[in-house]
Amino acid sequence: MSIFLQADSLAVANEMLTDDQQPVEKTLSIWELITNGGIGGQAIMLVLFILLFFAIYLYFERLMAINKASKIDSNFMNNIKSNIMAGKIDAAKMLCAQTNSPVARLIEKGISRIGKPLEDINTAIENAGALELYKLEKNTSMLATISGAGPMIGFLGTVLGMILAFHKMASGGGQIEVGALAEGIYTAMTTTVVGLIVGIVAYIGYNHLVVRTNKVVNQMEANAVEFLDLLNEPI
Repeated sequence: MSIFLQADSLAVANEMLTDDQQPVEKTLSIWELITNGGIGGQAIMLVLFILLFFAIYLYFERLMAINKASKIDSNFMNNIKSNIMAGKIDAAKMLCAQTNSPVARLIEKGISRIGKPLEDINTAIENAGALELYKLEKNTSMLATISGAGPMIGFLGTVLGMILAFHKMASGGGQIEVGALAEGIYTAMTTTVVGLIVGIVAYIGYNHLVVRTNKVVNQMEANAVEFLDLLNEPI
């Protein structure tokens, strides 16, 4: 009878020991990843979040400006043509002045040169177009810079974190815990993840703005060609 009691006691003890040795799942929050990187890691994370905010702000600011520049009345060129054919140059200039768009400013520049050689008119329109393109692309290049700088800054944070982790291992005299070392490494690599996110957002935003800008440029070129063709028509 005592043998069975001892066997039962050993089974219960083994079960309790097994339960105690069950690995406890450690939860990981984004906030812990951000704040556990030390002062250097936190400083780099702050820089990355500032770059992310700046990239998002630049994207939406430029997008609204480009959308505003692309809006023009479909009858604008027809009204310009009617006024010029009727000899109402001042009325055509007034119509351009009342229309706030790059196309209208290009046409107004061409109208102001009517009476001069066609080559001079074309040159004036091209110069005005270059100025309008500069306005459309204002600060857009900063998105390209952020798209390249973000991942590099994130990688810098990871390298610094790895250096600190291995320095802790070396100064510990071989007594460093593997868990603490692993925690320091994955915390350090968080900066690379955030840097890649910043770079991806800025890169996508930059390319989308380039596509939208090219559409506005094509619109300006098409209307400029239409205006020059109008001047070649017999009045």
